[in-house]
Amino acid sequence: MTTAGPPRVLVIGFDPYRIPGPWDPEPVAKAIEAGLGKFAEHGVGVETCLFGLDGSDDVEAVVGAALRSRPWECVTIGGGLRHEDDQVELLEQVVNLVRRYAPDAAIAFNSTPATTYEAAARWLS
Repeated sequence: MTTAGPPRVLVIGFDPYRIPGPWDPEPVAKAIEAGLGKFAEHGVGVETCLFGLDGSDDVEAVVGAALRSRPWECVTIGGGLRHEDDQVELLEQVVNLVRRYAPDAAIAFNSTPATTYEAAARWLS
């Protein structure tokens, strides 16, 4: 998804439709969309890089390609990666990919999908 002007912010996180388990992904997907809508309201470009936990993605390839696709002012890493103890290695992998492929980008962390813009805005010039 891309909104507003040229993308300046990359949001990395889980695709709620590709997380295994008996749960309803719809509320999370709607919250992500609402959070991303704030970027358009403020005229800030954003692009998402969402990947699944269902084994269908090579996270390094998917995230690395998104990070290399253009220069980013800020990369926001979603809360799903940080809030689950069993995802700490995945969080480390994503942070290190950001350091490798977007070394000039600020790294931001949202607390919920609704605060994604606010997290990035702390670092936008």
